[in-house]
Amino acid sequence: MAPTGLDREEWLTARRAGVGGSDVAAILGMHKHTSPREVYLDKRGELPLDRPSDPDLVEAAFWGHQHEPTIARVFSERTGLAIVEGPGTLAHVEHRWMLANVDRYVLDEQGQPSSLLEIKTRSAYQLDEWLAGVPDGPALQTHWYLAVTGYPHAHVAALLGGNRLLIHRVERDEGLVEHLVDLVGAFWQGVLDGTPPPVDGSEATEDLLGHLYEVKADAVTVADSAEVLPLLERRRELTAREQRVADELREVDNRLKVIAGEAEVVKVQGAVAFTWKQNGPLSVRRFAAAHPGLAQQYTHRVETLDTKRLAAERPTEFRAHRARRLVVPDSKETPA
Repeated sequence: MAPTGLDREEWLTARRAGVGGSDVAAILGMHKHTSPREVYLDKRGELPLDRPSDPDLVEAAFWGHQHEPTIARVFSERTGLAIVEGPGTLAHVEHRWMLANVDRYVLDEQGQPSSLLEIKTRSAYQLDEWLAGVPDGPALQTHWYLAVTGYPHAHVAALLGGNRLLIHRVERDEGLVEHLVDLVGAFWQGVLDGTPPPVDGSEATEDLLGHLYEVKADAVTVADSAEVLPLLERRRELTAREQRVADELREVDNRLKVIAGEAEVVKVQGAVAFTWKQNGPLSVRRFAAAHPGLAQQYTHRVETLDTKRLAAERPTEFRAHRARRLVVPDSKETPA
């Protein structure tokens, strides 16, 4: 168990000793911003300890932390349940790699911890999800904490849009707990053995791989043809299929546009079937050609980074922050 009051570096280091609740959804491929591969590399110590994060996620985490005491207090007021802050990072009594950072503990009539309270701050756009219950990610995190602590149930309090508090009770599902322990346990064994999870098709993995390696300019690697050639062929098949679907979709859209003609709204059997309104982006080139005087009147200078100058004067810094692009030749000929 790690105590409270650790500085950020100590806390991040402690998290690498096992799997916490915020890791579970990512390990199972159910996290939008983090992939199993990233969690694996982090637990192995192969990623910087305090690497840069998405500014939007950092901002969301900041406000979540700021709102947490208020949400906890209102939860206690509305439910009549007494709560207390936890002692820090907990570890399972048998499986020491199973970790939990619980937001609050709910006390029974004798003043003893009897269940957990998880606190979330979310966008108003997620309200419908939360009205239906606890969404998958937070539900998995909550069940992981139940697995670590052994409690029979937990409460989840979520503030939606800053002005709507929803409270759900989550009952322990023993079958789900066992399944989670098996799946996450297999992942953790891979961390110990140095066996990475397979690469998936998530945007999180794409982003990770785009910035993972310290690139050596013009370096060449000789790969196994048995591994590369099937992937290239599969990529060609998928690219061709993607183009066919795009063409078919465009044909359908064009036929609908012909039906609409000059109308913006098309109804079928008294209900709106689709719309084709003139509310899309402005065609700047067509506008400028038709109204050059007006275009000049409404043109203004915009501050932007001079990338050409940066590349010329600071080539090292420029290259370090360039994204990598995967380029596959269009030729269908099999490489030698």
